[in-house]
Amino acid sequence: MRNLKLTLSYDGTEFSGWQVQPDAVTVQGTLASVIGRITGEKVLPQGSGRTDAGVHALAQVMTFVTESSVPTENFLKAMNGILPASVRVLEVTEAPPEFHARHSARAKTYRYRMYRESICPPFLARYVWHYPYPLDEKAMARAAEVVVGEYDFTSFAAVDPERSREGEPAINVRTIFSSAWERVEDELVYTVRGSGFLHHMVRNLVGTFILVGRGTLTADDTGRILETRKRSSAGATAPASGLYLVSVEY
Repeated sequence: MRNLKLTLSYDGTEFSGWQVQPDAVTVQGTLASVIGRITGEKVLPQGSGRTDAGVHALAQVMTFVTESSVPTENFLKAMNGILPASVRVLEVTEAPPEFHARHSARAKTYRYRMYRESICPPFLARYVWHYPYPLDEKAMARAAEVVVGEYDFTSFAAVDPERSREGEPAINVRTIFSSAWERVEDELVYTVRGSGFLHHMVRNLVGTFILVGRGTLTADDTGRILETRKRSSAGATAPASGLYLVSVEY
């Protein structure tokens, strides 16, 4: 048995997220189908995390166990020859048996792109959140710094009853190592690196920072929202189109 580690990139626009679902096109399901065609095996590749519908990835990591003897370089070529153009395998390597894409991860970095000009180019629209309205970008930068550290991020997690099975309360404590906004030409870009992220967490942070930029909240309010541990205290969920999984660290 071989444990293969794949690094891949995908445009999430046409997918119903990472996780396989009945009657829906997903990244995980698409990859499982392609691997099955190559190996003749029924496998379900495990990703480092479950990106939502419409979310993109620059370097998602996945693992799967196979009895196939196909060399890694041939796996790479074969998969890219079958996969849709919206998904590319960047690297295939042999991993130790105990390595797991999700359980072995130590940190992840996400990026959120917001286009600030009045007219968004049509070839960019599916990869950013077009937000041309006035914002105090310096206040947003101050608010982003508030979430650095170890906190309970319940206020920024999607209300998802399925996340917590009976008798297994959800643990929403995460450590954020860096959190910052920066101007990149016509875009305002948010980059956050942490030990892990809850469902919708980055998009809910962005939605809250927008309220700070509009003056509805202050940067200090971000800390108070964290303390409430109530989703209703934070801002709306930002659109999926602007979010990217940038990298996973092991």
